Formats: sequence, structure tokens, C-alpha cells
Amino acid sequence: MKDRIGQPPTDGSGHDGVRLAFQTTSVTLGLDQLVPLKTLRPDTRESKKYAQILGSVKAIGLVEAPVVTPDPQNRERYFLLDGHVRIEVLRDLGIDTVECLISTDDETYTYNKRINRLAAIQEHRMVVKAVERGVPEARIAEALGLDIATIRRRFRLLDGICPEVVEMLKDVACPMKVFDELRRMTTIRQIEAADLMVGQNNFTVPFAKALLAATPDNQLVKQPRKRRDGANAISTEQMTRMERELAALQAQVKSVEETYGLDNLHLTVTRGYIAKLLGNARIVRWLSQNRQEYLGEFQRIAEIDSISPAPTPVQE
Repeated sequence: MKDRIGQPPTDGSGHDGVRLAFQTTSVTLGLDQLVPLKTLRPDTRESKKYAQILGSVKAIGLVEAPVVTPDPQNRERYFLLDGHVRIEVLRDLGIDTVECLISTDDETYTYNKRINRLAAIQEHRMVVKAVERGVPEARIAEALGLDIATIRRRFRLLDGICPEVVEMLKDVACPMKVFDELRRMTTIRQIEAADLMVGQNNFTVPFAKALLAATPDNQLVKQPRKRRDGANAISTEQMTRMERELAALQAQVKSVEETYGLDNLHLTVTRGYIAKLLGNARIVRWLSQNRQEYLGEFQRIAEIDSISPAPTPVQE
């Protein structure tokens, strides 16, 4: 059930005190209540991306709601975390209000890091929703700049894919061909393969093909023809070794992930502390006179722009 226009809904707490990523209700806001957290490039309106979103909104409406967070200093104002291009499209179409999701996390970096707007499963759901509304395939194809065959393929994307895998891959940039490979596996093997892909953060078609090649015959939907002997044949020992190496690599990656965040935090705090020390002229003078070798190293550390590479921005 939607909230009233301009009024913030519940606090985002789920059952048993579990905090949700979004509040459980949406809110309808005026576009003049939204404060963008970034400026779009001047050529945004000439981009293919803008044209696709504009055509999609004209044909089937706004499928994915923008994400906002309340301004703690002004109850009538909201910061726009995600959906900047969509909001500009609505402005150009003369639409004054929009239904938004309320995020419980007010950091646009954190939100964009976790969500990818172009996930294949999200595209599938958008197409299905449009078809259910009675929009002709040809009109959908024209709005998205695709051919009808591609629209039909996206409509059937999840045929033969188990719900557990759909849930695991719903927010990742996973090519459609990956689902073709998964579809050839049994349910249990699909889940195992998807878990390996998530653990390795590798959703490429070659990796999916490798997982399919390493799948025992009894875990395939259709028994394949007898493999010919030769250089390209994969033996049972090779498949077993491949699975064992993948599992070991996944365990190593998860181990690094568990400590990376804390290590990164410590390094960031240390860099900030050193930069603050070097802002004191007396300390710099003392180091230059007594520990000149330390001063050079400290200055190099303080000049580091970031501990890790900047995240790649996602489609808005």
C-alpha cells in the first residue's frame, strides 16, 4: 500500500528487528522535492541510453522506481540516490510526480555498488510486465531499440531456470547466454553453478560454458551424445579436478573478502591521520630535521587519492 504524497513511510525495519534495504512502502513525490546527488553530462539527452529510456517510458510507463532518501534537515525534501536519467525523462515529458522507493542507506556509492540496473533478469521482468499490460511486441522492441526476436528471447529468459538461481542472479549483470548454459543443467547443478559464479564474481559466458563442461552427465537435463575421443574430449578426472580447483579458489576469494573491508578501513584511517599530522608545520619541520626518510614516505602515503579503484557507475 502506498503512502500519501510527500509523506515518509515506515522506518524500514523488517520482522524480528532485521533492517531492510528499502522501506516496505513506496512514496509518491513531486519532482521538485528531489535533490539530485550528481550532475548529468551535457550530452546525456543525445545518448542512446536516454533515447531508450524515453521510448520505454512513452511505450510502457516507468517500470523501475527511482530510489531516494529523506533529507534529515527538511521533511519535504529527498535526496535522489538512483534514477537521475529517469527523472530527467519525466521532466521532459511534463510529468510532475513519481513513485519512489525509500532507501534505508543514504550513501549513493553503497547503493550503486550493490545494485546493477541492467541485470538480465530485471530486463526480463520489464518485458513480461509490458506484455501483461497488453503492449505489442513490436512496440516494446521499438521502445528498447531491439528486434522482436530479442524481445521474445528475453520474455522466455527464465524458462527452465529454478527459482533459487533467479534469486541469486537477479541483481547481477549476467549475459542472456549464461542462462542458456544453466538451462541445460538439473536444478541442483544450476544452484551449484550459480553459487560458484557468485563466489567468483564471474558471470561471463566462457565461465558458464566451463561449468557446463565440468557437469557430470547425470546432472544434465538431456543426456548428451557420446563424446568422441580426441584432444577436445574432457575426461572424468579432468572434470573432477576442475570442480575441485574451482571450489578451492572460491574458498580463497571468500577468505579475502572477509578481511578486505576491515583492512581497507584501517588503511583509510591511517592515511587520514598521517595527512593531518603533515598539516602541522612544527611536525613537518621536526621530521625534516630528525627523520627525513620518514617524511618522504609519509608524504607519499598522504598523497594517495584512494585506497581502492573507484567503482564503475551503473546505468541509471
